[in-house]
Amino acid sequence: MALILGREREKALLTQIKSSREPEFVAVYGRRRVGKTFLISEFYGGESVYFELTGLLDGKLHDQLANFADACSRCFSSELPVAVPCSWREAFRILITALEQRPVRGKTVLFFDELPWLASRKSGFLQALGYFWNSWASKRKDLILVICGSAASWMLQKVVYDKGGLHNRVTRRIRLMPFTLSETEQFLKARKVRLDRHQILELYMAMGGIPHYLRQVQPGYSAAQTIDAMCFSSDGFLSDEFERLYASLYDDHEVYIRIVESLARWRSGYARGELLQAANLPSGGTSTKVLTALEESGFIAKHIPLGKRANEGLFRLTDEYSLFYLTWIRRARRASRRNRTEGHWMQRRNSPSWRAWSGYAFEEVCWKHIHGLKQGLGIGGVRTEESVWRCSGGGTAAGCQIDLLIDRDDGCITVCEMKYSQSPFAITKAYAKDLRRKVEVFKSRTGTRKNVFLTMVTTNGIRRNIYSEELVSNQLTLDDLFL
Repeated sequence: MALILGREREKALLTQIKSSREPEFVAVYGRRRVGKTFLISEFYGGESVYFELTGLLDGKLHDQLANFADACSRCFSSELPVAVPCSWREAFRILITALEQRPVRGKTVLFFDELPWLASRKSGFLQALGYFWNSWASKRKDLILVICGSAASWMLQKVVYDKGGLHNRVTRRIRLMPFTLSETEQFLKARKVRLDRHQILELYMAMGGIPHYLRQVQPGYSAAQTIDAMCFSSDGFLSDEFERLYASLYDDHEVYIRIVESLARWRSGYARGELLQAANLPSGGTSTKVLTALEESGFIAKHIPLGKRANEGLFRLTDEYSLFYLTWIRRARRASRRNRTEGHWMQRRNSPSWRAWSGYAFEEVCWKHIHGLKQGLGIGGVRTEESVWRCSGGGTAAGCQIDLLIDRDDGCITVCEMKYSQSPFAITKAYAKDLRRKVEVFKSRTGTRKNVFLTMVTTNGIRRNIYSEELVSNQLTLDDLFL
């Protein structure tokens, strides 16, 4: 097994599965490029992965079955090539025959990758897979069946929550998420990329913790140089990834992109009705399916305001690369190539647009690293609920929004103010007034009896002055996000 960086929870679960005395049916899902195939192939590498088949995007049934025959020939070292089966039912019969004739060598792993591409409409794959598991595989204690797919909502709907032949058959689930900042740091160090944490954060805010993207980062380059090369050069790896990414995941991907584009324009978050109106989509089952699919894949998230029901959540764009593409890359791609100059990204640092983008991107990074924030606050063992809060203004009163609340079981609420800056952040007189008003309005409108602490989460700490001394109970820095 090759070195798999991070993924401690997933590796522990895969170890349990490997030592299980029962047949295991494992569903692995997560967005494209997040490392699902690498995790399974490397963890169950060598002789354990006895059979592996990867679906072909938009492949015809005959082509998928031909790939199955090729995989069988390679796997079972057949002197004669396996004939292409006429259906998936026949394909699984061939697989059963081959497995029954093999010498017993401990656990056998069957790995079907990109399952949604294999199980195209009218292919009969899912029905055949269900029959294979129910009639034969579920009786084999030496068998681990792993199915993997990038369309997370498809995997849940068609397999995990299937009401037909696969109902309640999946024994384990792994939802693979992007790397955390800490895992990103480990990954880059292992590849001899030596960047400090501020540089790693800048990369993360542009491309997220996607291993396949981070694999393109070269040693000896700054974060800004890397972003310029990967995102703004004519042949940059991420310069045209956006359309391909969504097209590979979703049919009618233009609808999904409309949701993402709307959220990129209104960064404080949309309620469901507001979002559908902004994206010009009807309310109904189709829109619910789109929102669920994007949420399950980690492109968007729904934050529930304090004291509200789940259906009153606010949707926000949480995929770093999608936000970066829609904010910066697409605009550059639309410009004439003649106008592009070396150092495109570096020339835009510290502009008003850059400051607006970096502030929002940093907030989303903080949301994804709640664990680190809790550890930094010394409440890692306290049960908490994280939420947002906003209220509309009335008369001469201004509205108010808090982007992260940590509601704690120890009788306290932490109000987090998140600020990205390249130097220690200074609370000005005007900002101090806004902070006081925000906390007062929150206490008044919610009627909370809990103690309210104001915490500043910044990249470089806060500059000590009379306002910080008066208002701030705790401060967290970039290092806390790497915990």
